Amino acid sequence: MKHRNLILAARVLSLIFTPFYLPVVGLTALFVFSYLSLLPFAYKATVIALVYLFTVLAPSLLIHSYRRYHGWTPVELGRKERRMVPYVISIACYFACVYLMERMHIPRFMGGILIAALLVQITCAVINAWWKISTHTAAIGGVAGALAAFAEIFSFNPVWWLSAVFLLAGLLGTSRMILRQHSLSQVVAGFWVGFACAVVGILFL
Repeated sequence: MKHRNLILAARVLSLIFTPFYLPVVGLTALFVFSYLSLLPFAYKATVIALVYLFTVLAPSLLIHSYRRYHGWTPVELGRKERRMVPYVISIACYFACVYLMERMHIPRFMGGILIAALLVQITCAVINAWWKISTHTAAIGGVAGALAAFAEIFSFNPVWWLSAVFLLAGLLGTSRMILRQHSLSQVVAGFWVGFACAVVGILFL
């Protein structure tokens, strides 16, 4: 019974913290905890809705349709050799979002979150061609990297936020191992790849 509950908890945690939510979470935090909170609510809602559409809803629906077309379960789709098409779908949606944000003249540091997330996706896709890396921990690593980057930009102390993210990353990585989706090395590598991509994408690109 305890074993069953543990697996259920791992599945719920993996579902809640799906990799697609990184840009939405990052922008929401930016709008709440920085001077961008002074922007009109309608503007903030429009930006978040746009990002949600192209980074969560569209890739989720397209990947789900692709999986249903082939008759695969989520576990079967997670095999290394079958993950490339979902990566391509996700990357295409992220590119479309970045393009629209540029056309709408949305400030560069807001788009930096999308560029960081896109960099995480591309890096994981390239690595996945040889080795199965965890995109779940890459996403939460991206959150940690974004925190570190924005702490540098806005000059605030991110220690408590980073502590919470590291704790969450540990729980998420453990969940992926419990579900036998990844090994310890895959979840740890995913986290640091995400962290590095976020710092580079926000501070240097």
